[in-house]
Amino acid sequence: MLRDKNLVPLSRQHQHALALCVRLDRAIQAGEIDPQPWQAEIVQLFEQEIAIHFAAEEKHVYPAAAKFTDLQPVVHELIAEHVHLRDLFGQAQARALDRAALSSFAVTLPQHIRKEERQLFESMQKVMTAEQLHTLGVALEKALQDAAQTCVLPGDARRQQPK
Repeated sequence: MLRDKNLVPLSRQHQHALALCVRLDRAIQAGEIDPQPWQAEIVQLFEQEIAIHFAAEEKHVYPAAAKFTDLQPVVHELIAEHVHLRDLFGQAQARALDRAALSSFAVTLPQHIRKEERQLFESMQKVMTAEQLHTLGVALEKALQDAAQTCVLPGDARRQQPK
């Protein structure tokens, strides 16, 4: 199913996290892994994008989805997964993830993302009206603005200045 344009910003951020996990998994499989740089990259992604992403989902997406009885179980699962993932990000910040924990991270985060994309987002697109999705999209645009700004390259920032 094509992603509704109002959910696309979240899906783009999902792609950034998935790319990190693919690279991490490949490094682990190749046996070329120094946990410290990987943990630094995980923390950077969390600080620049995922913390804001999680907050936007928890404030806007999950409550909107939870209005539909059939979506409540997956919403509860995803909220619990956010708690677990925040713990993993905290461990990365403390530089406490070893090779096994990094391997687990490289599996856990993509599983969570796939659940959001394949179960939650697709179901939301089926049950929500175009107006409801638009309202959600407007709220997400505002909520994700800080994440977009942290990822702007210096030259790009000048082009985005209001005229």
